[in-house]
Amino acid sequence: MTKSGHTHRVVVLADSETATGYRLAGAEVREATPDSAQKALEDLIAGGQYGLVAVDSGLIADPIASTARLMRGRDLPILLPVPSLKDAFSTETVDAKAYMGKLVRETVGFDIKL
Repeated sequence: MTKSGHTHRVVVLADSETATGYRLAGAEVREATPDSAQKALEDLIAGGQYGLVAVDSGLIADPIASTARLMRGRDLPILLPVPSLKDAFSTETVDAKAYMGKLVRETVGFDIKL
């Protein structure tokens, strides 16, 4: 809870196909298309209800840069870009091990070798 007594929620902004998986995991989801995602993200930020907004990178590649002006002077919500499932399972992604390694490096900050 915040000092004002309000609890900030978590939401995921994703396409309709990916949204199903997040809902099955129990997450609150807002669906968008690549054309409507920017407006949907701006509405989520302006609403002030969310402490964390996870954004599917297939919709907005860099949500932090795309909302820099709107986020100026705000601490919340935290914007978290999450890898698109379409990228993970794309036929263009030839080396799945390298792809997963890149995700780990970007998320954790260093390589983990097993």
